[in-house]
Amino acid sequence: RAGAAASCVVCRNIVSGTHGARRTSPWQKLHLVSRSIRHSHHPVSKFQRLSLRTAVQPFSTFNRFPLHKSKLLVKYGFQPRRDFWLARLASRLLKLRYIILGSAVGGGYAAKKTLDEWIPDFSEYKWIVPDFIWELDEYIDFDKISKALPESEDLLKLLPDFDKIGESFDFLKGFFTPGYNLVSEVIGASDLLLLLGSPGETAFRATDQGGENEKQYKKVSDKDKIDQLQEELLRTQLKYQRMLERLEKENKELRKIVLQKDDKGIHQRKLKKSLIDMYSEVLDILSDYDASYNTQDHLPRVVVVGDQSAGKTSVLEMIAQARIFPRGSGEMMTRSPVMVTLSEGPHHVAIFKDSSREFDLTKEEDLAALRNEIEVRMRKSVKEGYTVSAQTISLNVKGPGLQRMVLVDLPGVISTVTSGMAPDTKETIFSISKAYMQNPNAIILCIQDGSVDAERSIVTDLVSQMDPQGKRTIFVLTKVDLAEKNVASPNRIQQIIEGKLFPMKALGYFAVVTGKGNSSESIESIREYEEEFFQNSKLLKKCMLKAHQVTTRNLSLAVSDCFWKMVRESVEQQADAFKATRFNLETEWKNNYPRLRELDRNELFEKAKNEILDEVISLSQVTPKHWEEILQKTLWERVSTHVIENIYLPAAQTMNSGTFNTTVDIKLKQWTDKQLPNKAVEVAWETLQEEFSRFMTEQKGKEHDDIFDKLKQAVKEESIKRHKWNERAEDSLRVIQHNALEDRSISDKQQWDAAIQFMEETLQSRLKDTESVIEDMVGPDWKKRWLYWLSRTKEQGIRNETKNELEKMIKCNEEHPAYLANDEVTTVRKNLEARGVAVDPCLIKDTWHQVYRRHFLKGALSHCNLCRRGFYYYQRHFVDSELECNDVVLFWRIQRMLAITANTLRQQLANNEVRRLEKNVKEVLEDFAEDYEKKVKLITGKRVQLAEDLKKVREIQEKLEAFIEALHQEEK
Repeated sequence: RAGAAASCVVCRNIVSGTHGARRTSPWQKLHLVSRSIRHSHHPVSKFQRLSLRTAVQPFSTFNRFPLHKSKLLVKYGFQPRRDFWLARLASRLLKLRYIILGSAVGGGYAAKKTLDEWIPDFSEYKWIVPDFIWELDEYIDFDKISKALPESEDLLKLLPDFDKIGESFDFLKGFFTPGYNLVSEVIGASDLLLLLGSPGETAFRATDQGGENEKQYKKVSDKDKIDQLQEELLRTQLKYQRMLERLEKENKELRKIVLQKDDKGIHQRKLKKSLIDMYSEVLDILSDYDASYNTQDHLPRVVVVGDQSAGKTSVLEMIAQARIFPRGSGEMMTRSPVMVTLSEGPHHVAIFKDSSREFDLTKEEDLAALRNEIEVRMRKSVKEGYTVSAQTISLNVKGPGLQRMVLVDLPGVISTVTSGMAPDTKETIFSISKAYMQNPNAIILCIQDGSVDAERSIVTDLVSQMDPQGKRTIFVLTKVDLAEKNVASPNRIQQIIEGKLFPMKALGYFAVVTGKGNSSESIESIREYEEEFFQNSKLLKKCMLKAHQVTTRNLSLAVSDCFWKMVRESVEQQADAFKATRFNLETEWKNNYPRLRELDRNELFEKAKNEILDEVISLSQVTPKHWEEILQKTLWERVSTHVIENIYLPAAQTMNSGTFNTTVDIKLKQWTDKQLPNKAVEVAWETLQEEFSRFMTEQKGKEHDDIFDKLKQAVKEESIKRHKWNERAEDSLRVIQHNALEDRSISDKQQWDAAIQFMEETLQSRLKDTESVIEDMVGPDWKKRWLYWLSRTKEQGIRNETKNELEKMIKCNEEHPAYLANDEVTTVRKNLEARGVAVDPCLIKDTWHQVYRRHFLKGALSHCNLCRRGFYYYQRHFVDSELECNDVVLFWRIQRMLAITANTLRQQLANNEVRRLEKNVKEVLEDFAEDYEKKVKLITGKRVQLAEDLKKVREIQEKLEAFIEALHQEEK
């Protein structure tokens, strides 16, 4: 009791004044439990009943932790108090421990939540790492790698600054100061709490109502908090964006190291074809199959449209992370659509669809070569008289960290056709742009130049027509750095990004900076300039732009997400459409061509190619006898006129055998030196062409397919055009022919009879031709006039009278020379005039030539019959004989020369020219095989087109199904 009494004394010393009255002492702020202790040994014996409505209200220094009222046992009368100040002090210290612990836990949770919000979900990037990466621990010692990683102290720098938070909790020396003092120190020290808290809310509230301490508390205004929060948000975003880029860069290096490992480390495994590569193959096939871009092709792609020089190409280069497109100052550079397929790969390279060359995008010389190649392909695709082309150039760009998508860069929209352009350039660009944008699954990337007045834009009206609801349009404002400097009211940029200035609608709005306008800038320098600009831009600081609406990186991520979302939503529907098309085409083929295989144009070309080569080989199987017979016959038909008219007839007019032989030798020598070898080579070449044509055009019964006729004719003509006869053949042939004609020795009677037969056939053929000419000159004879009711013309009557007069002259002198003398012409003319027939001297000479020719040929045939028995006299050189058969020897020499020439040409044909022709045919076929337009022109027909469509549709459907299966596997 003595202790209790002492406690009561302490209580009395602390609590002075009348009991039950209000006190301003800080002890009144203690919890009700602390003041509800019964003091049973208080000296005052008179107890008073306390009112239940006491003036002291229960509260806590921190209003975040609500305290419950204690159930009090209130006695009537005055309650004596005990002074346990040590217990109360311990209780307060224990409560402070929980406050500190709760603050630390809450701050840590808030920091983790903020970190999760700023760092993106890397699960979306799991496709970057192939399957075998997870097996690397079996081959690579990661302990060594972990030692090379940064220390934990470096990683701790990414966490909130807990040292400042700890310093702010140094409150023990002023423990009994008002609670808001402690809270203000914590708020001032923790940037993280300021980042997480809302502008009008504080994490802790001061609840003490002390007069002097309230004057020291300075509350931060809402405006300052908002500005500080915006700056902190921007700094934090840029901080984590740089951290993400650093991680991606390290990932690129790691992938390069892993994929480039040789057999000393791990065995390389062939990677599966990526989804975007599979999808790009489908689009490439569709571009070939559906060149006119019909409604059948509704597969998604990102269509990049914009006004000329609006920065379309620069945006694409920032997305592709390489300066791959040709550039020009204000002139039109994009002259045809360029489809760029972006995919992930270990090396940053670019490859054309129809080429195997890889352009290393990390080397400036390769970049220059790539830009030049794109420009050359564009100019080649533009037809003469046009400025732009609808032909698509397909380019694949691979590299670490690239967003997977398919973009189509279209020619810039123009408002006026300038000099040097085709008159329909503007309409052509509009039609190309509409053709791509009318695809209901195409994502429209609308590029607007921010440095010019928005009212000058043409593309926004075009896009709003094609996508009025803006369900598949992404708006991009370029050159924002110039816009911020030039635009008087920055609110105008805000209106554009918020979609309030243009009538068009869009899924999203982005603002980007694509460099300072220098074509030699690198992608890295442009990216750094863009980040630096937006970090210091008033557009972000004043909340005119949102952080996720700026930089080409955020744009690339958004476009890629939208692209793949559209692909997942539409690809199965497109696959079903192609499946239905395939069924219809297969049904049509079965009904029209039930017994034929489905051979497309390339397969038909290969079949025709084999047939043509077989026919060329058959050409080498022609027998030597057949070649020589054809060559000899054709050569004689070509030279017989010259032999008869220029050699035989002039020599036959001589009076003796010596003169005859001399004349023949001279004329044969001249003929051999100048004309004969060339004629022989021409005959051989024409014979080869005729035989080749005969084999090419010869129908082979039921196996003949007329679909190849045009191709075979083209191959034949082109091969013959390319083939050239060996130039040295004439020289060797000249020597052989000269030696053959020099020989006059007929060895046996068989050769003599053959020469007489050859001479007789030749003369009879010439006599027949001469009689036909005379008949045409004089008209029908009396028999034909009576039987066929024919009559002569006046000229024919005159010629008939002239002929009769000349025949009388020849009967009078059968040895008459070949030429008619002038006095003889005059005599014939006067005789005709005496009978009333006026005739011209030229007509007399012309008629004489044919009449004498017939007379001479008849005499030569009679002499030929006499020489059948002249071989004996020939062996004796016609000594003591009136019979001379020098003309038979001439024809034997001609016949022998023809045989030797035919044999020589046949050998050259079989040994050289047929093989050379076969080589030319192969070259022509190879050239035609590479020229698809040539094949389309030469192999035509409904059957071919149906097979082509069926093959393409089947291939597209199969690739789409494979792509869908791979897409589902990735989603799992």
